[in-house]
Amino acid sequence: MMDSRERVFTAVEHKEVDRPPVFATFTPEVDEALRNHCNIDGDVDTGYALGNDMVKVTVGMENSFYMTDDSTYTCPFGVVWKNVKNSSGAYTEIVDGALRDDEDGFKLKNYEIPDPHNPELYKHVKAAVDRYGKEKIIVGSCQCSVFETAWYLTGLEDFLAMMLTDEDYTDELLDKVMQFPLHAGLHMIEAGVDVIWLGDDVATQLDMMISVPDWRRYLKERYACMFSEFKKANKDILLAYHCCGNCERIIDELAEIGLDMLQPIQPQAMDPYMIKERHGKNVTLFGGLDIQDLFPNGTTQQVVQTVYDYKRYLGAGGGYIVSPAHHLQSDTSVEKICAFYEEAKKPVENYDYKYVR
Repeated sequence: MMDSRERVFTAVEHKEVDRPPVFATFTPEVDEALRNHCNIDGDVDTGYALGNDMVKVTVGMENSFYMTDDSTYTCPFGVVWKNVKNSSGAYTEIVDGALRDDEDGFKLKNYEIPDPHNPELYKHVKAAVDRYGKEKIIVGSCQCSVFETAWYLTGLEDFLAMMLTDEDYTDELLDKVMQFPLHAGLHMIEAGVDVIWLGDDVATQLDMMISVPDWRRYLKERYACMFSEFKKANKDILLAYHCCGNCERIIDELAEIGLDMLQPIQPQAMDPYMIKERHGKNVTLFGGLDIQDLFPNGTTQQVVQTVYDYKRYLGAGGGYIVSPAHHLQSDTSVEKICAFYEEAKKPVENYDYKYVR
C-alpha cells in the first residue's frame, strides 16, 4: 500500500496507484455533524481523521465565507456579506462591495487589498505543514482568486460590463487584486505546502460565463504569471485550479500554462468520462462526484457504486483524485459520507481502460 504523499504524487504523474487519492471538504454544519458522529477531536482536521490524502489550508477571500456569526459583516477585502438560512443549512451571500458605483474610478484608486505579507495569515499554514506534512499532501488554497474577487467588489453585472466597455479600469482592478493570491501563494510555498490551489468560477453549468477571447485577454496571462512565479519558487509545486460549471473550452489552455489538477469536474455541467477521454492525459481530474443530486437524493448504494465506477474508469492510467464536486452540504447524511470514504479508500483491483486512449 502506498502512503498518501506517494499516492498523490504518483497519480498526478499519470501513473497508476493502489487507489486514487481521496479528498473531501464540508460546510460548517456537516463538519460539526461528522465530528460528533465520528468522535473527532476539535483540534484535528476533519478530513484527515476521515481519510483524506490531502490536508487543505486556506487564506484570502476564501476565508470570507462564514467569517463571523453576525447577521452582516465586512471582510478584509471590503466585501459586505450576509448570513442566511434555507431549508437545509446556512450560507453567506454578498450584499455589497467596496467598489460598487465607482463611475469615476476614485474608489479603485484608493482601494487597497489586505496585506498579503502579514505573517499572521500563514501561522496556521506552517502549523499544518508541521503537523501533517510528513504524512499528507498539504494544499495551500487561495480561491476566489482574481475574477471572483473583482466582481465581489464591484457587483457581477457591473464587472462583466466593465470587461467590455472599460478595459483600463478592468486591467487596473485585476492587477491590483491578483497581488494577493500571487504573494499568498509564494508565502505558502515558503511555509512548505505541496500544492497551490487557486480558482475562479468563470463558467455556468451550460458553458463559459465570459467568452474565451475575454478569458484570454483578462485572465489567462495573469494566471500564467502566477503559475510561473510559483514554479520559480519551487519547481516541484503542484498547481490546482477550481472552476465550477462547464469550463471545457479552456482546459487545454490551463494545461498549457502549467496546470496540474483541475477541480471540481462538475458532473451536471461536464461528463467526467468525456473529460477523462479528451483531457485526462493533460491534467489530473479532481472531483466529479455529484453533490446536487447524487449525495443528497441518491441512495447510499448509488453513492458507493458511483465511487467504485469513478475509481476504476477515471483512475485508469492515473490522473484522478476521487472527490465530491464541491463541499458536501447539509442536505447529505453523515451515513452517506462515511460510505463514500469507506468505498473510496478500498484498493482498486482492476482498472478499466474504456475511457483512456
